Amino acid sequence: MTAPHGSWPSPFTAQMIAQASPRIDGARFVGDEIWWGESVPAEGGRVTVRSSSGAEVLPLPWNARSRVHEYGGGAWTAGDDGTLYFVNGADQRVHRMPRGGVPEPLTEAGPAFGGLRLQRGRLLAVREDLRPEQHLRAIVEIPLDGSAADDESAVRTLVSTSGFVAHPALSPDGERLAWVQWSTVRMPWEQALLHVAPVGGDEIESTRTHAALQPEWVSDDELLHLDDPSGRWNLRRLRLGETSTGFAAADADTGGPLWVLGTRWYQPLDDGRVVAVRTNGADQIVQISPDGESVELLTLPITAEASVDDARGSKVLISGAGRTVGAGLWCVDLDDGTITTVTGGAEADARWVPRARPVTFDGPHGPVHAFDYPPTNPDATAPDGELPPYIVMVHGGPTAHVSGAASTAYAYWTSRGVGVLDVNYGGSTGYGRAYRERLDGQWGIVDVDDVIAAARGMADAGLADPARIAIRGGSAGGWTVLCALVRGGAFSAGISRYGVADLRMLAAETHDFEAHYLEGLVGPLPEAERVYIERSPLSHADRIDVPVLLQQGSEDRVVPPSQSEAIRDALEARGVPHEYLLFEGEGHGFRAASSIIASLEAELRFLGRTFGFPVAP
Repeated sequence: MTAPHGSWPSPFTAQMIAQASPRIDGARFVGDEIWWGESVPAEGGRVTVRSSSGAEVLPLPWNARSRVHEYGGGAWTAGDDGTLYFVNGADQRVHRMPRGGVPEPLTEAGPAFGGLRLQRGRLLAVREDLRPEQHLRAIVEIPLDGSAADDESAVRTLVSTSGFVAHPALSPDGERLAWVQWSTVRMPWEQALLHVAPVGGDEIESTRTHAALQPEWVSDDELLHLDDPSGRWNLRRLRLGETSTGFAAADADTGGPLWVLGTRWYQPLDDGRVVAVRTNGADQIVQISPDGESVELLTLPITAEASVDDARGSKVLISGAGRTVGAGLWCVDLDDGTITTVTGGAEADARWVPRARPVTFDGPHGPVHAFDYPPTNPDATAPDGELPPYIVMVHGGPTAHVSGAASTAYAYWTSRGVGVLDVNYGGSTGYGRAYRERLDGQWGIVDVDDVIAAARGMADAGLADPARIAIRGGSAGGWTVLCALVRGGAFSAGISRYGVADLRMLAAETHDFEAHYLEGLVGPLPEAERVYIERSPLSHADRIDVPVLLQQGSEDRVVPPSQSEAIRDALEARGVPHEYLLFEGEGHGFRAASSIIASLEAELRFLGRTFGFPVAP
């Protein structure tokens, strides 16, 4: 059939998108089984734990979710005997659940826990205690006998700091602890130190690092870790008492921004081999020999969102997504080459789900990298000469990354005849430190210049209708949306999801983890207050003259509702077409199926109304 772009009949409903490709949240070998965490949108975004035996290990109403650093991560682990340890989202207490049993608390209410690691029968965690009389973070050992459930002093503090900590790792003999630590005034990708100390001792040995990540012991006196002194996160080897040296250097990143705890970019095997993620735009999985030679695992379909979750013998668990497959979990046997799909990873139908095309545009600050998802529908074409509308997607962070994976969420648009351009603007990871640091002091300038350059590049190439390009982003991406609309001239509509509107308001209201983030992105206060005012979209809301859809979670503690509501009020005062949707009970990002459905359907109606294409019921 021939129909205008945007009105093509599509099998992808908002309900389907809400249920598709649940997020994989860690995986482990447990006895003869494989366990993994998985989000359940139909249950309010609860994270459950499932088993390769077909059982749901963690039943309702329990939710394995950490709030440490607000973004959480590492909310569960398990022992070989089938005992599950998890942080319950409702109260942030660590619980133990024997196989076939019921959860029992291991910690008191009050602090939050995350980054759980069960090593040699000892349960380590990152504890965040933001009560006024405490306000400390620590690496702790939680007794497994339940003695700390009613006695907080029974939790053994191994490291305590007013800064931030992550990645606790015990040496094989249990005598030393390695971890990553950074101060409250720096973000971990700006500067993070690798520390080693005797367990229970005070002699901390600090290694000079730029942005250390994920220490892993390979013997009692030697460990691997990640750092980026060359401008790329690469593996390094450290023998205690000596200087850290490079291991298997590559012009790609093994590592990324430490937004969540528990992320694993590599796993060492007992025989000295290492399996690692390498990112240069897209992800690849490589096997590295003990002498540093590497070979890509070409038969593995993962190219995005990769995590090397666990290793046992010659087998490795790797989660992620790819250009041809949805999110999933795979078990790879490095010895015999077999690859087993544990969950997810369904092959995407190329007739309906477009393959992401890496593209690069010339921008005022250098090259701008992106992934293009063109309109794709086997049963529909547009009238001759009609160019498609496009949505420019802007990721959050802003220190984050997109890698071009098959996406039913994007197929929701492309199957209807609306193209999607996913932009890794300056400041994104995955292209080295220089690209990441392009945004230093320039947030609201470089990111905006880059998304505008990408949009104009698509229009100049005759791939997008220049009069029908929208911009959509959440959190820091929402900030870029609003800043781009203030700049004007490139976008005909904007969708901001829990976006930043006023920098001074954000500096006053945001949470501890990002309390000083703006100093690197914009400048210190009060010295740079004039810059904060000048850069903020709220200061120039009178320049926004295109329709805007604002979406916000009522319980968002990272970017509170006051930000979206301030922009809403400014648009209302000037009569600019806009909508404001407040999702009750949602935080920073929408997890419940009902919220995802309502959000997508509202966006489709909004763009149909703005760009003049009919929206099917």
